[in-house]
Amino acid sequence: MTGRGGNAPAGHVVSMHMHELELGLDTFGDVTTDDTGRRLSDAETIRNVVEQAVRADEVGLAFFGVGEHHRHEFAVSSPEIVLAAAAARTERIHLGTAVTVLSSDDPVRVYERFATLDAVSRGRAEVILGRGSFIESFPLFGYDLRDYEVLFDEKLDLFSRLRDEQPVTWQGTTRAALQDADVFPKTENGLRAWVGVGGSPESVVRTARHGYALMLAIIGGSADRFRPFVDLYHRSLDSFGRERMPVGVHSPGHIADTDEQAWEELYPAMEANRNAIGAERGWPPYSRLQFQQDVGPAGAVYAGSPETVARKLAATARTLGIERFDLKFSNGTLSHERMLHSIELYGTQVAPLVHDMLARS
Repeated sequence: MTGRGGNAPAGHVVSMHMHELELGLDTFGDVTTDDTGRRLSDAETIRNVVEQAVRADEVGLAFFGVGEHHRHEFAVSSPEIVLAAAAARTERIHLGTAVTVLSSDDPVRVYERFATLDAVSRGRAEVILGRGSFIESFPLFGYDLRDYEVLFDEKLDLFSRLRDEQPVTWQGTTRAALQDADVFPKTENGLRAWVGVGGSPESVVRTARHGYALMLAIIGGSADRFRPFVDLYHRSLDSFGRERMPVGVHSPGHIADTDEQAWEELYPAMEANRNAIGAERGWPPYSRLQFQQDVGPAGAVYAGSPETVARKLAATARTLGIERFDLKFSNGTLSHERMLHSIELYGTQVAPLVHDMLARS
């Protein structure tokens, strides 16, 4: 699908086709290993991310998202540059972030970068804004974590005003005020924008109030527990007098020819990633038992054969009534070659199976 959605800036027409579920991909640019166990360099990893975007475009997927991190497990700290490289080598796929940490960035610069990406990609840019579950960017760029909430509130408000692409007068407490400030370049048809939400009611209402599409990050537990947030979002849109906008889901997963192959490939990579981050956050060691719960029908990991992943994905789409599903296909040290095969299966086998299942439901 090539439809665009979200809150349309004044003077622009932005439409969203709701009739067929969009299937996309997300990556955090995890630094991977090759088949010999050698850790790839950051530079190799970034070049591989571009190749993965090219493969996603070739198999007809709707979206390719690149996350922003500032730590050694992840190679991408400037996703817009990686996306611009991908834009030069792709034709149809939409390109965006997963997510842009708006709280530790400047809304004016973020808008200008994405308007530029929209130009070079011929209207295929998207931005998913978030507060950031990783906090490394805050001290790195001189922000106080005690301002975590107010930083996002104020910067989202300013970014929302910039989307009108008219001179902005704005004042807050976390950056200098603006008086009739204009931003360039202007987009041709508006910028499709989402807010990534982890599952707090306040975040859902704020997303609706500012007129953004809603991207739910479901990385643990069953999808059906997020149905109340979808309902709250739609009620909030109505109460703010806004039109219906899309809801998406971001969840991890991996696809291989069989369930057993997918699980055996994914588990070691997820274990290494979860344990490295979990050691900092006080999580218990990741286990095979937890993994089997995560890949089961009530878990948040979409891993297995094309048929297994398609059934689980279609069930989530029906339960939540979503318009897009983004599979986080990079997981820890999972190799580039295995990710390319996963992308191939996702586009050529999972996508048609899901669309057929939903058409028959």
